[in-house]
Amino acid sequence: MRLPMIILLVLTIWKAGNGSRANELKADGKVLELDESNFDSAISSFDYILVDFYAPWCGHCKRLSPQLDEAAPVLAGLNEPIVLAKVNADKFTRLASKHDIDGYPTLKFFMHGVPMEYNGPRKADLLVQYLKKFVAPDVSILSSDSAINDFVEAAGTFFPIYIGFGLNETVISNLAVKYKKKAWFSVAKDFSNDAMVLYDFDKVPSLVALHPSYKQQSVFYGPFEDSFLGDFVKQNLLPLVVPLNHDTLKLLKDEERKIVLTILNDEDEDQSQNLIKLLKAAASANPDLVFSYVGVEQWEDFADKFEANQKTKLPKMIVWNGNEEYLSVIGVESLDAEDQGTQISRFLEGYREGRTERKTVKGPSFMDFIHSLVGIRTVYILVFIVAMMMLIQSIGKEDDMPRVGSQDAVDHAGSSEAESSRYGLEKKED
Repeated sequence: MRLPMIILLVLTIWKAGNGSRANELKADGKVLELDESNFDSAISSFDYILVDFYAPWCGHCKRLSPQLDEAAPVLAGLNEPIVLAKVNADKFTRLASKHDIDGYPTLKFFMHGVPMEYNGPRKADLLVQYLKKFVAPDVSILSSDSAINDFVEAAGTFFPIYIGFGLNETVISNLAVKYKKKAWFSVAKDFSNDAMVLYDFDKVPSLVALHPSYKQQSVFYGPFEDSFLGDFVKQNLLPLVVPLNHDTLKLLKDEERKIVLTILNDEDEDQSQNLIKLLKAAASANPDLVFSYVGVEQWEDFADKFEANQKTKLPKMIVWNGNEEYLSVIGVESLDAEDQGTQISRFLEGYREGRTERKTVKGPSFMDFIHSLVGIRTVYILVFIVAMMMLIQSIGKEDDMPRVGSQDAVDHAGSSEAESSRYGLEKKED
């Protein structure tokens, strides 16, 4: 009878331990501290949980922490609570490695246990607005002009917004589920002529796609069949013309369409703004392509990968596959100042007819290559090894010196070691 009693005792202790641990994991408006003992339990206990993988020495992490503390009670009070948690990834390295953490802070949002990278804002009020998207209804039903305005205002500027006027919600419900992580969906059951003027449509049913941050919108009048409707929704997840920067480049990661990239001298110049308007018109007529632009003044390193710089004749147009190759159109490598609309048409015509030259994107910098190949932890190790080699070399020089005045050499070696250590720490935080 001893063995069954022992097993029963062990199970009782295990259950009590799990019970006390479960009691600790509550959506009480505080940021949970997770480690290797309770991480999996937290992920399985909460439908929605944002986890901050941080390091105590990281300056950005220290600035983020009070923002999470401020957002936590607001998110916990939603009808569908969102829990905030954090993990000391510098201490719990196995957890960090398991979730591919190679920089701090890294935030991951778990929906029903499935992780996704969080690339949204980190200021408390904006973080709350951004995360509300993931617990909102798949399709919101709007019954008045004021309800439409409230919905658009609450949605913010982070995601595109689709409003179906005179549509039944079942028409877009499947697409709303499919793209829940990428856009807001709604149908307006009742609206006035003022709403038709405001959202620039003249008949129903219609589906309006809004990009508040870019002040752009498109209208779809049908046919409301799966393939046509699906193409419109997918193509309008991006604005008509995408201004490229570090954040918007991530939006193109899963894009299957080719990217028509126009490289400007300066995005803010009046001449560039006029060209962007022409690109929007071209994008409307060519929905099978993504149109984008970047200024050399705004992102010189990126433009240089396509052999575009201050010495190049700009604007320059190419067709990029989003990876390592791009095409230039023979005879339309750059645009003159006059009649640029016609030149854009000639560029697209040349691309579609195959009058192109294939080229390769210039390779990443040495540090980019190191980061992509071995990850940031290996870089830390390399920095440490270099520092140790410098220290050994300094000690070797000290041994070769005469003993007279050797204290100065010792002090110098000590300061070299301190400087190496200090610079190594700063490199790690960066």
